Amino acid sequence: MNLELRQLRYFVSVAEELHFGKAALRLHMTQPPLSQTILALEELLGAALFERNRRGVALTAAGAALLPEARRLLAQAQALPQLVQRAAAGEVGRLTLAFVSSADYSVLPPFLRAYRAAYPQVQITLLEATSDLQLDDLLHQRIDAGLLIPPLPDRARVELDYLPVLKEPLVLAAPSGLAALKKPGPVALAGLPPLPLIIFPRAISPALHDAILSVFRGAGVTPPIGQEAIQMQTIVSLVSAGMGIALVPQSVSKLMRPGVEYRSLSDPTPQVETGLAWRRDNDSPVLQGFLELLRKNTQC
Repeated sequence: MNLELRQLRYFVSVAEELHFGKAALRLHMTQPPLSQTILALEELLGAALFERNRRGVALTAAGAALLPEARRLLAQAQALPQLVQRAAAGEVGRLTLAFVSSADYSVLPPFLRAYRAAYPQVQITLLEATSDLQLDDLLHQRIDAGLLIPPLPDRARVELDYLPVLKEPLVLAAPSGLAALKKPGPVALAGLPPLPLIIFPRAISPALHDAILSVFRGAGVTPPIGQEAIQMQTIVSLVSAGMGIALVPQSVSKLMRPGVEYRSLSDPTPQVETGLAWRRDNDSPVLQGFLELLRKNTQC
């Protein structure tokens, strides 16, 4: 015989009334089936729950121990329909979101604020990762969505959907004190000293890597590659250390480091795009809620 919620409900009524007749009236039933149900429950649990004598009914030690747990189980059972409905609406659950480091200075903070305000009960796991690692995690279903820099390779387009959320120009990050930076306003790359370039490895982010080099080619400049780094924080820190210059998405200029100056470029610069990718077959209500909110707030 399995324990039933009905039995627990009957037990709680008797425990609170300490009178079988009053408990039966409360439950809108007669006393004999109530007494039979309590006896069956005691037999199932292997312990007496009530002391019955001429003076009345009292809880045994076993009954007193069961009462708070029975109340808790009944409350949880009562809350189940609402919990299921909220889960179906994407209001509770988990979301695993990866992001490139540049998104931390642009779209990620406002999106998270808006999402937490709309869905406060969803647990969010954030993972900072490069675009190539995010694509692999998405294809292997290790994350729900990723803020990354496109394009998506052909093999990924078959399984993933993509939504552009931000387009921004590249700006110069240079060591402070350069003579070319003394005048205010945009800077021409050809006017900079031949400092090494600090850049993303092409294997990590081919679109961003190629976009950066295209700006230099358009300016007739071929900078030596000094260092490669996969995190924006590291690139800016290397600039701060005087290791060279870098071109970074405009939002990264919010990352302040001593000894670094950000300047817009007079040279034509392509727009660097950041977007969200997710598995096409992921029908999670939590993800769908995130996507709906993202579409309402996207800048593209």
